Amino acid sequence: MLDIPVGITGTQSLTVTREHTVASRHDHMPEVFATPMMIYLMELTAGDLIGPYLPEGWITVGTHVNVKHLAATPIGATVTATAKVIAVDNNGVTLTVEAHDGTEKIGEGTHVRAPVELARFLKRLERKISGAAG
Repeated sequence: MLDIPVGITGTQSLTVTREHTVASRHDHMPEVFATPMMIYLMELTAGDLIGPYLPEGWITVGTHVNVKHLAATPIGATVTATAKVIAVDNNGVTLTVEAHDGTEKIGEGTHVRAPVELARFLKRLERKISGAAG
């Protein structure tokens, strides 16, 4: 069983720039914080929160995201993501995730991360790249 305490929380923030908006990829869209960027910040926050509790040479990878994007956020706003561990088992770590833009909650949901031994993960990836089954 993983030795990750249920209830721990972590936060990370970023200031929204044009590169974080839908408009950076699609000119016809408004310059607001993009949903994939919000999910990225949530995943990053979750991974960084539980990383120190993993064995040497292990990381976590995202396996499930269930998130609602609740409100638009303009360029210049600071978005803060919060992740909280709510369950731990041998298959992964389940967290609640939220994002706020200083005015209101802009996102919420759950996220699951699975522990993997980095060396083994990279070997499997290399087999896939080289075309071997496996």
